[in-house]
Amino acid sequence: MLLADIWYPNWWQALILGMVQGLTEFIPISSTAHLRVFPALVGWPDAGASFTAVIQLGSLLAVLIYFASDLRQLLLASWNAWQKRDFHQEAWRLLVGILVGTLPIVVVGLAIKVIWGSPPRQLWVIAAAAIGLALLLGWAEQTGKRERDVHSLGIWDGIWVGLAQTLALIPGVSRSGATITAGLFLNLQRSVAARYSFLLGIPALFLAGGLEFISDFEVEALLSQAVGTVSAFVFSYLSIDWLLQFLQRSSTWLFIFYRIGFGLFIVLGLTLGFLRP
Repeated sequence: MLLADIWYPNWWQALILGMVQGLTEFIPISSTAHLRVFPALVGWPDAGASFTAVIQLGSLLAVLIYFASDLRQLLLASWNAWQKRDFHQEAWRLLVGILVGTLPIVVVGLAIKVIWGSPPRQLWVIAAAAIGLALLLGWAEQTGKRERDVHSLGIWDGIWVGLAQTLALIPGVSRSGATITAGLFLNLQRSVAARYSFLLGIPALFLAGGLEFISDFEVEALLSQAVGTVSAFVFSYLSIDWLLQFLQRSSTWLFIFYRIGFGLFIVLGLTLGFLRP
């Protein structure tokens, strides 16, 4: 893409796009999909994968602040386990699981970046991914026993959930949707699966946002990126708090039905012509 072809949202457009990012990043309905579909509905150009990745840094900051106490305890306990060479401690297993679980999406993401530049963002792909993950999430909701709590998490959980996280490189899948689905298949409680999804997303969000900011740095984009990042931070924090409380008392069927409806809406829009592929 030529530099002249790149669209930079103005400050109020970036504010709205940041709000969309924040509200949908951690809820399992795909932030990337909504950042692709919403501009198409209102007649804006696609801001692109780079803008999306950079404003995700606001979502990352929201996770770091929301779970600051948990992260501090995890790191201190893991350091204590390392000093004592006690690698069976719960905190150590959880930390290693998060780090190992990050490797698949880093490797696959870099391969896509080198070979194709960015994943496909066509609306047909997003529609198929939205519906496909909804069916998987429904299956996990039906079959998962939801009997495991946070104390049972180990390295293998990180590996399996981390492999599922690579599916989020397909727009429309949703990183949180893929990881929560994997967590339910592993018989985690819903709120534990969501919390683990948030923690596992910290390295992925940092690497994706940082890489895109450095590799595609443009002075013209700084204002929109800054406004979008701040907006994403505020609404991400609110959505994290809401989702954890929601999953303590409710199932994921609301998101399953929403994803199916969202996917069908895209198909309808493409068929009738009020959305362009």
